[in-house]
Amino acid sequence: MAVSTQVDFIAPTIRIHTIRSPLPGPTAWIEAGIHGDEIAGVHAAEELLEAGLEPERGTLIVCPLMNPGAYRAQQRVAPGGLDLNRCFPGDPAGTRAEHRLAATFMSAMTNARPDLLVTLHESKKKFHPDVQPSFGQTVVYGVKPAPSIVGAAVSRMNASTQHPAETWAPHYYPVSTSSTEVIVDRLGCVGLCIETWMGFPLARRVEMHREIICVLLEELGVGARFHSGS
Repeated sequence: MAVSTQVDFIAPTIRIHTIRSPLPGPTAWIEAGIHGDEIAGVHAAEELLEAGLEPERGTLIVCPLMNPGAYRAQQRVAPGGLDLNRCFPGDPAGTRAEHRLAATFMSAMTNARPDLLVTLHESKKKFHPDVQPSFGQTVVYGVKPAPSIVGAAVSRMNASTQHPAETWAPHYYPVSTSSTEVIVDRLGCVGLCIETWMGFPLARRVEMHREIICVLLEELGVGARFHSGS
């Protein structure tokens, strides 16, 4: 049996790609672009889909762009809109578009029941433990003890840095109102936010996002391969 791919539009310009291996295994949900000015994750997710990223087992779900209006405006939120990252679990009958969209995402995630949720972000501040808030080059988690996948991913990313400033760190930073925390609370999955520092060139940030996605998929047991041979 071959890998199967399904593309669903939960809004006219919001796609969710579901890629299933014939072999049983975990489910990973990768998403980007919840903030429109954090673009490296969007580019990385699209590039991995274009390259034919597939799970070796289990299921890979990718939403490369969660907030198209904000992305087109190149700003954190859509013009006149709300912060989508603070609108979960949403309201399907809400008067604001972000509340309705958050409810649509929650419904899709509830149906998928991912074992791992990864939201790709970026930060204008490079992480330093004495500077709060600062996030760049971190794997952010909101529960203790830290999921084992956090340390494994940080170690593997630090083995391939190109400059000392690229050093990654785990970062415990619970925010009960963030979309990731709300989803983790509802579904009981592992939820991580990946943050690259905007001080690096865009091409390098995209490259690091691509790399850490593959690392996390491998550590989860989903695996990562490319059907196009890329």
